Amino acid sequence: MKRARCLVIGLAGLISSTTYSQEIKNVNFVQEGEISKLVIETDKDVFAERFHVTEDKQIILDLKNVKVSPKHLRGIDTSEFPGSAVFISGYKKPGTKSDVRFAIQLRDNVRSLLEMKGTSIVLNIENRFGVFSQNKIRNSEGATAKGNMTEDTIGLNVPKSTRVEDILTNLTLSGPKKYIGKRISINVKDIPIPDLLNMIADTSGFNIIIDQEVAKASPLTLTLTNVPWDQALDTIMSLSKLVAVKNSNILVMKTLSTATKEREEQIKTDQLKEGLEPLVTRVFLINYSTLGSISTIIKDYLTPTRAKLQTDERTNSLIVIDTVESMERIKKIIETLDTQTPQILIEAKIVEASESYSKRIGLSRGITFGYDPFVNTTGRVDSGPGFSFSSAPTAEVPGVLGMTIGIYRRLLNLDLNLQLMESESKGRIISTPKVVTQNKKAATISSAEQTSFRVQQLATGNQPAAATFQNVSADLTLRVTPQVTNDGAISMDINLSKSAFGTRPTADAPPNITRRNVTTNVLVDNGSTVVIGGLYQTSTLETRSGVPFLKDLPLVGWLFKSPYAPDTSKNELIIFMTPRIMNQEEAGMSDRQAAKPNSSSTEI
Repeated sequence: MKRARCLVIGLAGLISSTTYSQEIKNVNFVQEGEISKLVIETDKDVFAERFHVTEDKQIILDLKNVKVSPKHLRGIDTSEFPGSAVFISGYKKPGTKSDVRFAIQLRDNVRSLLEMKGTSIVLNIENRFGVFSQNKIRNSEGATAKGNMTEDTIGLNVPKSTRVEDILTNLTLSGPKKYIGKRISINVKDIPIPDLLNMIADTSGFNIIIDQEVAKASPLTLTLTNVPWDQALDTIMSLSKLVAVKNSNILVMKTLSTATKEREEQIKTDQLKEGLEPLVTRVFLINYSTLGSISTIIKDYLTPTRAKLQTDERTNSLIVIDTVESMERIKKIIETLDTQTPQILIEAKIVEASESYSKRIGLSRGITFGYDPFVNTTGRVDSGPGFSFSSAPTAEVPGVLGMTIGIYRRLLNLDLNLQLMESESKGRIISTPKVVTQNKKAATISSAEQTSFRVQQLATGNQPAAATFQNVSADLTLRVTPQVTNDGAISMDINLSKSAFGTRPTADAPPNITRRNVTTNVLVDNGSTVVIGGLYQTSTLETRSGVPFLKDLPLVGWLFKSPYAPDTSKNELIIFMTPRIMNQEEAGMSDRQAAKPNSSSTEI
């Protein structure tokens, strides 16, 4: 079984392997947003260990020395949830008497975090790869592995534990160190270096071998009170220019000059051995990288003067002749670099919503009439009165109630049109361009809508007047360059432009065109949606006209003014972007993140 990564949460106190000291009280599964949680409640602190089985797409959670009733080991079917967990099964761990194991089957390899909240164990599982940032995983698991980190320990070499072997290992490292050894006091005068080193070794419990050259160093006078023994030893080594080499719990102490000479001799021996080591030939098939780029990298890791490198363009292969040790190093480099380039599906959604409202109340043209008191009406034929009514007024038929009289005795050309109209319109346009591209490769998708308008050319000379048509277009263009970061997020350079036709001022005129453009750079988690821009416009227009003074009279003032006609319009534009890595497993991203959450480098 391949364990992709491991995290251990400590236990307060000692654990007995023969008696039950803890008991599982409840097992529950919940979802909170994009995180699924397996919550195990116990009566006391429990030792928990978690690891991933990437080839089976499983997370294994082991609890040490716990008692559990059968009802808490029943399987939990989580396939109905939209998250990454499909099924959770609990059982007694095979080959143990008191250990319990929970196996979480996943839809896809994602990452998880293990937390202790009081006496509860919480396994947080991301529902899609990229929910947990790399810093969050590093801070969570790094603090657990190394203990409580403080500002004083940042940048220091810290021993893994208080064991003598780990403290000695820390002493052999270069750079600032954190000292955690047992505190001692030293007050000596002109004491030889070997005697001083033996005193510290006897007190601390490690074995020491002292080179003969160390005895020739000048004696030291020291007064140290209540200091860690590893700090005292490091101070003596620094003052006397000594170098320590660790072998288990044995410390070999040499002078700097002796260690330097031995190192030089070792380098010469290695070079001689390297020159005599047999060469092997191996052919590496390159699947995704280019021969030129990967050959340039590998050349720096070949054995000088002996190795040979050739390329075959037809089969896209590298032919390497080198030593066995160097060949293994080259193999790891190729396995790390020759992976699929991440392919990103980028989906944009442009939502345009418009709303308009207008109202017309009053006499559209007022009241017009004529009166002739002296006209002779004998034998005159009247033409009126006439009435009109519209139950659904429109722009062509604006009146609700109208009255016209051509001639009615001495009354001439009476005309009135009462307008009562209210109109409301709503519209929504959704554009969803999608494009797929490789990491760090620019992609462009566009669509265009064309129309034409008439252009009248004047007559010149013998040429008669003619009419031609000119095309005009409204485009939607999305240009984006994505870059996948090491923690699974996606940085995007975006240039989005959209234009649309409006109304024509006249039948032969070109249509009005509205243009909107967004240029930005955003960082988005894989599969998340971000709003990169928005525009909201609202306008209110109200026009009043009429006869001065008379239009302001109560009741009858509406006879001397234009209809009450307010116009309100609203326009809203919102742009969404959703990037999604299509081949994160094939590109090695999920395996790399799951296998080494605390490291951003690969050991070669």
